Amino acid sequence: MENLVVCEPVENPYGIVSDFWRTVKLNNELLLVKPEMCIERARIVTESYKQSEGEPMVIRRAKSIADVLRKMTIFIQKDQPIVGNQASKLRSAPLFPETEAGYLEKEIDLFEKREQDRLVLPQAVRKELLEEVIPYWKGKTIQEIALKAMPERTRELVTLENQIFSVGIHLAGSIGHIIADYEKVLNKGFKGLKQEVIEKLEALDITEPDYGEKYDFYQSELILCDAMVDWAHRYAEEARKLAENETDENWKKELENIADICSRVPENPPTNFREAIQSFWLAHLVLYIEQNGLAVSVGRFDQYMYPFYKSSIEKGEMTKHEAQELLECLWIKFTEVMRAYDYEGAKYYAGFSISENMVIGGVDSQGNDVTNELSYMCLKAEADTKLSQPNLSVRIHENTPEEFFMAAVRVSSTGRSKPQFFNDRIAVPMLVSLGVPLEEARDYSISGCVEAVPPHCNGMTNAAMSNIAKALELALNDGVCRLSGKQIGPKTGDPRKFNSIEDVFKAFKEQVSAYVNEMVSALNIIEKTHAKYHPLPYFSLLMDDCVEKALDITAGGARYNYTGPQGVGLGNVANSMAAIKKLVFEDKKISMKELIDALDKNFEGQEYLRQILINKAPKWGNDEDYVDSLGKEVANIYCEEVSKHKNTRGGVYRPGIYSVSANVPLGLHVGALPDGRLGKETLSDGIAPQHGTDLKGPTAVTKSASKLDHLKVYNGTILNQKFTPKLMETESGKTALKNLIKSYFDIGGWHIQFNVVDAATLRKAQGDPEKYKGIIVRVAGYSAFFVELDKAVQDDIIDRAEYANF
Repeated sequence: MENLVVCEPVENPYGIVSDFWRTVKLNNELLLVKPEMCIERARIVTESYKQSEGEPMVIRRAKSIADVLRKMTIFIQKDQPIVGNQASKLRSAPLFPETEAGYLEKEIDLFEKREQDRLVLPQAVRKELLEEVIPYWKGKTIQEIALKAMPERTRELVTLENQIFSVGIHLAGSIGHIIADYEKVLNKGFKGLKQEVIEKLEALDITEPDYGEKYDFYQSELILCDAMVDWAHRYAEEARKLAENETDENWKKELENIADICSRVPENPPTNFREAIQSFWLAHLVLYIEQNGLAVSVGRFDQYMYPFYKSSIEKGEMTKHEAQELLECLWIKFTEVMRAYDYEGAKYYAGFSISENMVIGGVDSQGNDVTNELSYMCLKAEADTKLSQPNLSVRIHENTPEEFFMAAVRVSSTGRSKPQFFNDRIAVPMLVSLGVPLEEARDYSISGCVEAVPPHCNGMTNAAMSNIAKALELALNDGVCRLSGKQIGPKTGDPRKFNSIEDVFKAFKEQVSAYVNEMVSALNIIEKTHAKYHPLPYFSLLMDDCVEKALDITAGGARYNYTGPQGVGLGNVANSMAAIKKLVFEDKKISMKELIDALDKNFEGQEYLRQILINKAPKWGNDEDYVDSLGKEVANIYCEEVSKHKNTRGGVYRPGIYSVSANVPLGLHVGALPDGRLGKETLSDGIAPQHGTDLKGPTAVTKSASKLDHLKVYNGTILNQKFTPKLMETESGKTALKNLIKSYFDIGGWHIQFNVVDAATLRKAQGDPEKYKGIIVRVAGYSAFFVELDKAVQDDIIDRAEYANF
């Protein structure tokens, strides 16, 4: 195998620190790109659908993706040894008219102007969309079909201006949030996968009632197996063509190597580490070409890639130095993946959120630590690059090597915003409680932000954002929205007549139960619509159980099937309950009538009362059992109501408590609350305290957060914390950070992550975005370029508590 070539140092305007010139060059080239929209996929898919009218939908879907792979523009970036592009240009967003046509038409003039996730829209693309693409999809999108199928009441809440829940991510997009079985591709290649499908097809019984559906399913898989091979061969041909005229001898040699590799993989199983990386990347990328779901995650990369790395090193095919450089080139490829969110989605998942979660560390099926050399190399790749992807996660357990734990903390403490940390002692028993065998539970990965899933799973883990703060508003207004005056929740009684905190909780629970029922109704209809009109045959090809059952992943083909909506605003509701309990019912400083009247007026003329609510009641995040027990009860109510339900794929609903960036837009839909929060202000982030209310430092915050029953928050929680860079400059600061993580996990916490950046630097970035283009921040369970965030989201991150000590 030819080794990677060397080159002279390149310019480094963003100050990237790396041992490798490629890392600097390719990283900087990506940062300089202005994201734009690419029409090619939309054009090819639309034409394919026109030609396949009347055929089974799964066949139409397979043919359309096969056409994309055979017709899309491909390119090979100079000095990038890994090939495979999602769109016709670097960091461009392909378009998916099957799900996006409605908002593409409605918002076509907003993409270049909107505050969040702006995308350049060339005039030629705009014209073709409006004249050639969108007209074909009228009445055929997932959004239109699903909305029509919903009961009137459900549809009313889904389209409500002041939302109590949002299902937009799957109503106007695909399922995403899934981890394919990459080992299938690495072990068999697409030639082997094709043979497996042929054997299944030949074994079908023609007399079975569902023979036709199974036959179509396998035919669709065969179409895609051939298309994948053809796609890789296109890169081989392109590399050979470029090599013929290349005058740079080093790059010419690499092009010839690329041609050789792509002529073999992913058609065949890779024989070394470089082939394995290339095979993985092409297999992964098509998951994003097939559908526009986000958070198609990588899984346990250091486990399934390690045998190839180990073999290449032992055989002398490459050095560790060369393997490290290749890894860093892959890191850069991850950030090329783009998605054109609609206006609402861009606010809920700010910063071109993709969240390709990669997990390193953890244990094997027998509970033994499996940290290896590649685990450390992934940490170095993260340290050396300055990009938002992949979403790197580290699993921590009782026997995690101290050296590895500390190495991960050192990377996190540098201001890279990654990795994030997860507690095996929560994930494994939680999955076992859902019926997952212990051996499979130990093999869990993270899908998207913080959602633990076993292998062979369709988690649909980011199904919806639900506004528990809005539920409290409705409980304190007899089900009437304070912002619109509409009756959107059940009548739960005049709150002025409530005589105890139990009365408040009773009304709150009724409101939560009512809106969760409607949210589940909407999600079930959306799931059925996807299964019927938007199957994912390529995704299904890379899932063992789907191929075994001849059943698409959207229809329940995976072994484990979950649906995971998130609750947003926990800190506000906990603080509000504490204020009512203490100041109204115990100390009697405020009457219930006075409180409700003040909420009705958004505290206008009632600043004195508002300050009492802010300053005289306990606050979540300070290790005070008084309020923490109320927060736990709030979380339990939400989790119990969600967990009651079954989804359309034979699985269960799993509640989560986190917000991504939805705490900002959902806050706009909530009136004044008893914690002193004014109407339309930002809600609390994840399970962290409301800004400005955590007065006892980061350790107290983790103690409050640990009091939640994380084993029953099946879809996960997010705990964000922010530290000053000065604190992390010393080894003692890094050690203290590691001890904070360990202590939090010892007392039952699930997840924690950090921003190491000061507010002053972020404010400078707001004023001069070009100069600070490379700053990465942790938004939620994912990272983003700070300057690409809407100002409201930027301000929310700046306003998070900034700790200078522990």
